[in-house]
Amino acid sequence: MNSSEVRPAGPAESDPQAPGPAAGRGALLRLMPMLTLANAAMFMVYMGVGGVLLPLQVELIDPTDKVANFGLVAGVSAIFATLFNPLAGLLSDRSGRRNPWILGGGLAALGALALLGAARTVLLVTIGWCLVQAMMNIYQAALTAVVPDRVPAERRGLASAMVGIGTPIGSALGISTAALFVPTDMTLGYLVFGAVIAGTAALFTAAVRERKRPAGEPVPLRQQLAAFADTLKSADFRWVFIGRFLMMLGFFSVSLFQMYILQDHIALPEGLDATEAVAFIAPVDAGVTLLATVLGGLLSDRIGRRKPLVGISCALSGLAMLVPVVKPDWTGMLVFTVVAGLAFGCYMAVDTALVTLVLPSADDAARDMGVLNIANAGPQILAPFLASLLVGVIGYDGLYITAALITLVGAAAVVPVKSVR
Repeated sequence: MNSSEVRPAGPAESDPQAPGPAAGRGALLRLMPMLTLANAAMFMVYMGVGGVLLPLQVELIDPTDKVANFGLVAGVSAIFATLFNPLAGLLSDRSGRRNPWILGGGLAALGALALLGAARTVLLVTIGWCLVQAMMNIYQAALTAVVPDRVPAERRGLASAMVGIGTPIGSALGISTAALFVPTDMTLGYLVFGAVIAGTAALFTAAVRERKRPAGEPVPLRQQLAAFADTLKSADFRWVFIGRFLMMLGFFSVSLFQMYILQDHIALPEGLDATEAVAFIAPVDAGVTLLATVLGGLLSDRIGRRKPLVGISCALSGLAMLVPVVKPDWTGMLVFTVVAGLAFGCYMAVDTALVTLVLPSADDAARDMGVLNIANAGPQILAPFLASLLVGVIGYDGLYITAALITLVGAAAVVPVKSVR
């Protein structure tokens, strides 16, 4: 049952500031660009810190064991993402508000990033990144619920595109910004990223006002926690969850180790180091991903079909991962970046719209989206351990091939979905 079918009509829906799918045109016009900004800031942190500053920080501490140590840091900290995302979604559902959680998560992330920047051992880096993941997922869980809360079903393709646009923009800005602080000013870099997420959280909550949803009958916290399992009893939601999990597992298995891949596996042109290569790739990836995100979201709205575009995007992403195996040089990485960016951009726009249409309950949108976000955070637990194991046993080629196979299986997961075309 999708959210547009179960949310009752009422006087509050005529209020442009009231939450719900029938928010007025003016509220939607304010909301759309803020969705892009808020998600861009989030991915600036995830990619700028997680993709550049963090692996280099780990390498500076212990260059010899950098792959194993980074796998440990990324995997353990992702457990916090998995736990905090659905829990934060549940709590924001109980409170009837999203803005306080967005603001609180963003401000707390600033403090956590400051602590992470000061860490000088693998243990302290792990603790710091765990705190960052926890606070960022409080922010993310509440932000993710804004679309099913306030955007009508027929406009969710556009809303998902606006969310998706933030991914390449934030990723490119994050990586390019992080490169400015390597290697001498990394501590300052962490503070800059903290200021970005805190400032964006404050701006979003000031610009996108909300009213507390009417209080329902109190439900014990234990009962709400038990409801997480019930969420996956919805067959369509379960298949979408599986597809997202596999897509993200394949994606993160490669992307989390991109810095090390460029250092140790790809033959770069003379005079180009790995940090410069990452900074060059980032805007290329952003451009093609942005194009695919916009076109994918709009096309899925126009044709009224989500499943074929999601499946094709997953399959194309899997095929793209084979390019660096065949051609492990700079040209191969550029081809991989373009093809994978097109696939991932279209996937994120269309799959996010698909997700909102198979939510089991509109009244528990943040909880259900939090459960789905386990499919985003869960692979981040498995991917670092899987990737470090594969690299140690069969090398980076084996990593790419395994990631490709996982992603191709994910493409098939949307086929059984019945309620959405």
